[in-house]
Amino acid sequence: MQTPRPRYSAAALLRARFSRHFWKPLWNPAKPQDHYDVVIVGAGGHGLSTAYHLARDHGIKRIAIVEKNILGYGNVARNTTIVRSNYLLPENHYFYEDSLRRYEGLSRELNYNVMYSPRGVVDLANSDDEMVALARRGNAMRLAGIDAQLLDRPGLVRFAPELNPYLPRRYPIMGGLVQRRAGTVRHDAVAWGYARAAAALGVDIIERCEVLGLTTQAGVASGVETSLGHIRADRIVFAVAGHTGAIGTMLGIPLPVETHLLQAMVSEPIKPLVGSVLIYMYGHAEVYITQSDRGGLVMGGALDGMPSYTREPAWHRLEEIVQSAVALLPQIAGVKILRHWAGTNDQTMDGSPLIDRLKYDNVFLNGGWCYGGFKAIPASGAACATLVATGTAPDLIRNFRLSRFASGHMIDEKGAGPYPVRQ
Repeated sequence: MQTPRPRYSAAALLRARFSRHFWKPLWNPAKPQDHYDVVIVGAGGHGLSTAYHLARDHGIKRIAIVEKNILGYGNVARNTTIVRSNYLLPENHYFYEDSLRRYEGLSRELNYNVMYSPRGVVDLANSDDEMVALARRGNAMRLAGIDAQLLDRPGLVRFAPELNPYLPRRYPIMGGLVQRRAGTVRHDAVAWGYARAAAALGVDIIERCEVLGLTTQAGVASGVETSLGHIRADRIVFAVAGHTGAIGTMLGIPLPVETHLLQAMVSEPIKPLVGSVLIYMYGHAEVYITQSDRGGLVMGGALDGMPSYTREPAWHRLEEIVQSAVALLPQIAGVKILRHWAGTNDQTMDGSPLIDRLKYDNVFLNGGWCYGGFKAIPASGAACATLVATGTAPDLIRNFRLSRFASGHMIDEKGAGPYPVRQ
């Protein structure tokens, strides 16, 4: 096991200032060993969190994370940083509430500032029918012990003054549902914090190591073939986000997953304007807006609607998101877009995740996160680690089995039927 990392503190920063080695790596590059207790494929948020909890909570000593590219290069770095637990169905809102509570204390747990900002997340309504739907969701949340508050138009404007009711809008805003504990977290800090904590517990983080296939012996998986050679493993976890469907193809298992692109962008810095996270839907259009610490307006919208692995932004989606943002906040019409990117989303047919065994008793899948991947990282890692270490899924993820699609027990949060949907 590696030497535990020193804890960050004011005194440690002062000592480092006068040290000859001011900048130290958060984790040391590792070379693959011949054999591990657990090999995790994917060094994103879910893979790192799973490794951390396997080492910390279950005392597993020999763990490796193998990553095709570099740590944190995938979806954990390609999202809009929103964390929330404002879901309708109990299968989802208990899970995401567990994750939000973990986010609240994650900086202290990891001794790494993940910049959790409980600025509030507001779902806006532009009709009386939408207010009824938000009231139903808020009631379900409160019955589960989750904070939720339904705001009429005057209450909403007091909470978010930027929603000036006198500005011209095509679709009037009637009110909204706010979860005040929800907000944003710095995405790359989550990856770096988990990586630092996992490495301090002895986890090998192996970058630039592509998994090419799975090896088997006597009906169980025995290891993975990689671009750096064969690695034997007692248990294997796949946490590869938008490439979940490709894992099914590699193992010869059709998974109920499609990979879609999700566009996002950030504007040039402006003076403080948006103090919370605003989510606005009208017709088939959608936009969510928050303002970063640097002043840029971070915006995203709905999925592109066609399967793709390209990660290349689409100009027509940029136009749709910007139009929706200006429809919500007409005062930002002259703001310039600074950056534009896309991430791959592994969309399941019911919009809910998959944490389960995959084909072999000692192979596990952590994927199918759709829109919910970043906000789910802390709870996902802890629950997946329990499944891998004990062989038994905790109650929190028991409904996320792959078999639900065969038995018809889908978690249809949006009520959209058997289609790849977002939550």
